[in-house]
Amino acid sequence: MNHWSMFDAVARALPERTALAWRGDRTNYGELHERTLRLADVFLTQGLGSVMPRSELAGWESGQDHIGLYLHNGPEYLEATFAANAARAVPFNINYRYVEHELEYLLNDANTAALVYHSAFAPTLAVVLPKLNRQPLLLQVPDDSGHPLLEGALDYETAVSGATPADVGEGHDPDDLYILYTGGTTGMPKGTLWRQSDIFDAVLVAFSPSLGARSTSKAEHAAAAAEITPNICLPLPPFMHGAAQWMAIGALMGGQTVVIQDVVTTLDPADVWRTIEREQVAAMIIVGDAFARPLCDELEKGGYSPASLAMVITGGATTSPTMKQRFIGLLPSLFIADAVGSSETGSQLNNLATSGGEPTTTFSVVPGTCVVDETMTYVLEEGHEGIGWLAKSGAIPLGYLGDEEKTKRTFPVVAGQRMVVPGDRARLLEGGLVELLGRESVTINSGGEKIFAEEVEQAIVRHQGVDDVLVVGRPNERWGQEIVAVLQLQDGASPSDKEILALAGERIASYKLPKLIVRVGKVERSPSGKPDYAWARQVAIDAG
Repeated sequence: MNHWSMFDAVARALPERTALAWRGDRTNYGELHERTLRLADVFLTQGLGSVMPRSELAGWESGQDHIGLYLHNGPEYLEATFAANAARAVPFNINYRYVEHELEYLLNDANTAALVYHSAFAPTLAVVLPKLNRQPLLLQVPDDSGHPLLEGALDYETAVSGATPADVGEGHDPDDLYILYTGGTTGMPKGTLWRQSDIFDAVLVAFSPSLGARSTSKAEHAAAAAEITPNICLPLPPFMHGAAQWMAIGALMGGQTVVIQDVVTTLDPADVWRTIEREQVAAMIIVGDAFARPLCDELEKGGYSPASLAMVITGGATTSPTMKQRFIGLLPSLFIADAVGSSETGSQLNNLATSGGEPTTTFSVVPGTCVVDETMTYVLEEGHEGIGWLAKSGAIPLGYLGDEEKTKRTFPVVAGQRMVVPGDRARLLEGGLVELLGRESVTINSGGEKIFAEEVEQAIVRHQGVDDVLVVGRPNERWGQEIVAVLQLQDGASPSDKEILALAGERIASYKLPKLIVRVGKVERSPSGKPDYAWARQVAIDAG
């Protein structure tokens, strides 16, 4: 079913149910529905919304208008998402940390028809706009920055309040696109093109558990949502990150309640715990140790009662076993679920940790996930001793926007099935479990041995004195590359290199241990918690 159709059905059936909670304000489904239709009217009045049939397009082609969301978390992000869907345009995420060159590339790559952006980003946008191949419709959302409207821009609230709710009809198609831009670990960002029905099956349905299998009609969908007590969820990372976006839009399509923390420009652990307590949040999504560690640090200070929190889902990066143990030690009734996936796959692997259980670094597969051989010719059987590529078939993307070559490379046909192979290396173990080794793009080749950075990071972060770490390779005449760990220590901790390496050596072979440890004040990561390996490599090189 189409995303707008799902949201429309729920909102019409349950207009009084709370959809959004932010900074003490409540927006019910009826109010959110009306605002999305008003914003859809703005888009349609400006000429957006034309659609080419999917059957006439290649997998790397889009036949719809694209609307960029250059925003911090807030109601406007979700309003614009569903308004674009209603108008049969396609919203896409923009990393608000991009500098001018990156932003120019992204907006041109997307052939951006409209931009919804916070005023804080107006100065950067003002420099970029004259360089674009197409001048987009501009909708500026006010914030605390105080920046005035850009020339030609519409004030968001004035435009929405002055519009008439659009009559968008019933022509929305499951083949309408969903676009998620991924920066990856190397290269310029790429827009991953999904059919809306496929991204729903691949990941969004997980955030609307009451719906189970996809409903066959809007009436069935609305009835299923009406029967549940809404789950209260907090998508903590920026909505520009897939994991948070998936929780938020999946929840709203299923009649759940989405909470947004008060402080959205940075991770403020005290604000997060206050929000959880105030709104009685039951489920939260985070990004690995980069989020888990400061949240645990703050919770250990005391003064919070987050008894409502039953589930923490981590997406975008796995949570280390030691951090899971620490989290569950603080909240013994908590379930922690590692949901491994990517912009190109949706959910692929799962790992559930509970009180009394033994945290592990192996994962169960979701339907369609497999490991294929080095040559991407066949699917590996359980217990195969070699390393392969993590892959997925079934509900997967169409391709990368405008990139035929990369689409064909990343979405090969293996053993007669079209699959996506985004670049993760893995071992398939007995019992069908998967040991995830990490991205090939950050693999280190030292003395002819392939060393997976994430495997080494997991071994090092076991030390209680290590707060965060990135592992990279730097040039070495003898080995080709040597392994360097760039790490951030816990406040007050001062472990020696020998102590860190000794503990890591209990989990990994000696040839995988870093030849050099560089201590820094802070390990650089994106707002969503993803590692900045380019920064870490430069730190390693500069260390001499």
